Amino acid sequence: MEYEIVTLQEKIAVGVSARTSNTSPDAGAVIGGLWEKLFNGGVYAKIPEKVNEKALGIYTDYEGDEKGTYTAIAACETAGEPREGDYAVCRIPAGRYARFIIHGDMVQAVSAAWQQIWQMDLPRTFVCDFEEYQDDKMEDAEIHIYVGLQDA
Repeated sequence: MEYEIVTLQEKIAVGVSARTSNTSPDAGAVIGGLWEKLFNGGVYAKIPEKVNEKALGIYTDYEGDEKGTYTAIAACETAGEPREGDYAVCRIPAGRYARFIIHGDMVQAVSAAWQQIWQMDLPRTFVCDFEEYQDDKMEDAEIHIYVGLQDA
């Protein structure tokens, strides 16, 4: 699976969150529930100061590596932290990331890509990884997956 190394500036993301793990039998339902709450629950429409219309799927606060628990966040990038509202706020750290560009079904293509990423020997930080959905085409989406890397 091909990727490029990119350096990103810090991003602030606002949305909804939950704790889960990749080994949890209900992980898909937990993460799917976050997206449901973000868009169909009206949260997205209320988030102030959106930078763009791209949705972010964020994985942070890892307990170890991809086998431990982590916080999953369905969010969007904002220009600052909201002063009001019951939101999860995440600061995606500046740094080096492996960026994977995938195309396909939003759920199946992302799941298959993560399965491959977990098998790769990347010098991961396990601080913050995220998906950036470039559009809202469910069956033929373009998704950028960013995996946090240790400094060279």
